[in-house]
Amino acid sequence: MKAVEITSYGGPEVLRLGARPAPVDGPGEVVIRVSASGVNRPDVLQRMGHYPVPPGASDIPGLEVAGVIVSGDAKAMAAAGLKPGDRVCALVAGGGYAELCVAPVGQCLPVPEGLSDIEAASLPETFFTVWSNVFERAGLQPGETLLVQGGSSGIGVTAIQIAKALGATVLVTAGSDDKCAACVALGADHAINYKSSDFAEEVKRLTNGQGVNVILDMVAGSYVAREVECLAEDGRLAIIAVQGGIKAEVNAGLVLRKRLTITGSTLRPRSVEFKAAIAKALKEKVWPLMARGAVKPVIHSTFAAADAAKAHALMESNSHIGKIVLTW
Repeated sequence: MKAVEITSYGGPEVLRLGARPAPVDGPGEVVIRVSASGVNRPDVLQRMGHYPVPPGASDIPGLEVAGVIVSGDAKAMAAAGLKPGDRVCALVAGGGYAELCVAPVGQCLPVPEGLSDIEAASLPETFFTVWSNVFERAGLQPGETLLVQGGSSGIGVTAIQIAKALGATVLVTAGSDDKCAACVALGADHAINYKSSDFAEEVKRLTNGQGVNVILDMVAGSYVAREVECLAEDGRLAIIAVQGGIKAEVNAGLVLRKRLTITGSTLRPRSVEFKAAIAKALKEKVWPLMARGAVKPVIHSTFAAADAAKAHALMESNSHIGKIVLTW
């Protein structure tokens, strides 16, 4: 099969289309003929040598795919209501940038009706991440307020739509007025240009000094101190990336007085059972939202798999709104 390989750690140019042996499914797994592969920030970090591959996972980058099941564990497929020929999208621990990809049955979801494979390939990584962190770890409830740092990212556009559809008020930050406008068009109640405004002060103003209940943070670093300031009492901060640095200094007194929770997680190394539970929740709670059009994929660009380097260059430019997808 053809696959995009990381020939050495470095810039986008190290990605090359090569040939690999076709993968073979094991117990509890299926092989998917891939039509489209989602591109995500962890792929960029892996290419640069900053995100080690979990033990047993493929060294081929790519954490989400969409396509057709070609073979698999018959018993596991039957238990999940799947069979060869079914269109699915799947979260994987690696190997997504390839014509064939192995996925655990529990991490496969049916392609929502009406969606293309390109749209479906944009779903798993961001939907699993948002559900796990915003709704399970941080416990966002209807009527509460969510702040999303980086609202125009793949994670951001997903968080905006799901949170709004489930009854939350959504504030976002973004790095330009155009990106802010795009976030509002997707349903955000307010968008803050962090390059021209202090997001913490704007959050206090927009919430009449009360603060937000939940923050989804991909920046960390110096942002954490300001996020603690603009959380409401019993607020929850969920950190999912550290683009701004791994160290933060916070006012511990505020954490105590406001009874705050600071949490974080990475999804890739978690167990198949953990990810399968998220998949089940998404199928029950979020897939119906897509069926009625309340939540939609947001695709910025597609690239042929041979042009994966161009896709990574776009990702690193931070000029995109929504998801970047490779096609086979």
